[in-house]
Amino acid sequence: MNKRKANVFENLKEDVYQANMPEKEKQKILKNIMNLRDKKINIMITGATGCGKSSTINALFDMEIAKVGVGVDPETMNITKYELDNLILWDSPGLGDGKEADNRHARNIIKKLQEKDFSGHALIDLVLVILDGSTRDLGTSYELINSVIIPNLGRDKENRILVAINQCDVAMKGRYWNKEENKPEPPLVKFLEEKVQSVRRRIKEGTGVDIEPIYYSAGWKEEGEKQNPYNLSKLLYFIIQHTPKEKRLVYVNNLSRDTSVWRYNDNKKDYVHLIKKSFAETVSEYATQGAQIGKSIGSVFGKTGETIGGAIGGVVGGVVGAFKSWFS
Repeated sequence: MNKRKANVFENLKEDVYQANMPEKEKQKILKNIMNLRDKKINIMITGATGCGKSSTINALFDMEIAKVGVGVDPETMNITKYELDNLILWDSPGLGDGKEADNRHARNIIKKLQEKDFSGHALIDLVLVILDGSTRDLGTSYELINSVIIPNLGRDKENRILVAINQCDVAMKGRYWNKEENKPEPPLVKFLEEKVQSVRRRIKEGTGVDIEPIYYSAGWKEEGEKQNPYNLSKLLYFIIQHTPKEKRLVYVNNLSRDTSVWRYNDNKKDYVHLIKKSFAETVSEYATQGAQIGKSIGSVFGKTGETIGGAIGGVVGGVVGAFKSWFS
């Protein structure tokens, strides 16, 4: 049986009920919490065959609770739908298995990108395009990005697409990957940084859209052996940054509880702290909107802070006090 940690929205409500504030303010905040709870995120995940979409999804999210289905439209039934509470993942088939199949998959992707939600907005909030870092032949991926996805994103294209280069550990046929420390050595870092810039430049030249690709490894498990992910926290941070702020709390309940997957990252930023901070900012800005708290927000949402930290806990140790400090 899958034992889940406390739901962040349940903790928000509990914190408000126990807070020392006027009943009118409590009801206002509780109404805001209900609005946040009802938000949904729709993410499409796509890429060429063999890029590692499934391993990325499994590493990022708690797939034990996922409900699996397919598109209700017969024309898009080959796009797999995973529902994790209000987080909905649309996993499109990989491209590169033949012209006829690729054309069919491209039509299905375009159809899904043009779909609207009940409010008339685009259904898909974010498209995560995964590239295979182990190959130099990215022609199929560029065709997917430049000719299929970006032309059908509508407005705000830069914030609705994220390009991530997976399998960075085998980008140079496994050379210069430090297995003991689970990180790239300087020659591989240089190679990967150049690859990032090359991808960025090719997309800019083809579409006029300036994006910021990242590289990572989703890790692997086979025959009793395991390699932990690398830069997965960075990938999650970028996903969150590309998500409308009022929808970000949806991730908290659905992240992988395997603490090892978040541990290994580059040292450019403290991604774990920034992830927690992003969640906390949503609570600060939206849960308390229109309410007069009259005290530190953190002093009200103590239990919620523990849950938010626990979502990616074990990476940097205890986080009970961290949530409060952001709102002092």
